[in-house]
Amino acid sequence: MTGFRCTVCGAAFEVARALIDKYPGWEPKYCREHSQKKPAGAPPGARGPEGGGADRGRSLREENLTLAQVLAKYGDGPGSGVFTDGSAVPNPGPGGWGTVWVEDGEIQGQQHGHDPDTTNNRMELRALIAAFQMLPEDAVTEVWTDSRLCVDTITKWAPGWERRGWKRKTGPIKNLELVQELLALYRARPQCTLTWIAAHSGNRWNEYADSLATAWMRAEL
Repeated sequence: MTGFRCTVCGAAFEVARALIDKYPGWEPKYCREHSQKKPAGAPPGARGPEGGGADRGRSLREENLTLAQVLAKYGDGPGSGVFTDGSAVPNPGPGGWGTVWVEDGEIQGQQHGHDPDTTNNRMELRALIAAFQMLPEDAVTEVWTDSRLCVDTITKWAPGWERRGWKRKTGPIKNLELVQELLALYRARPQCTLTWIAAHSGNRWNEYADSLATAWMRAEL
């Protein structure tokens, strides 16, 4: 079993490893209570794979706050690092990404972007690429993402895929060009740590990155 944390309520849940392997690129994000459509035979807590089912990509984001609203509402969580987020609504569909670099609660830089036809995973990777590009190679900090898939891809799986000529036993590697670019940037900044953070759990700068990622949906940044 592989552990995940619900991006809506923060509850921990587990999904069978065999089910994860069956849907390459799928990162379960919702517990049983908040899941919308589960694949046949899925264990409790599993949600349909990216791009699958009539409800694919329906957003469970409860807010679409401006940056000022995020800062006024949230104050918890780490105060330093580079925080990233990405999403597509629906998934696949139009989406965005955002990244903010903070040191001791002070913003050092931020970026965001929009793609009219993309996926959640592509936007998460785009946000991380922008984050590492923002940092000098001698930087010492944490880069935060609420995508366990991205963390595991770069820290666990991608080096093995590279050794095998960028091949995997279970089929083609999704978003290969983005994975390769991110891996190179990650290696070029050896003192930076890629770290998972729970989504929508009140962490100020994760919520801020989320707001940047959804800025394309609003008239006001």
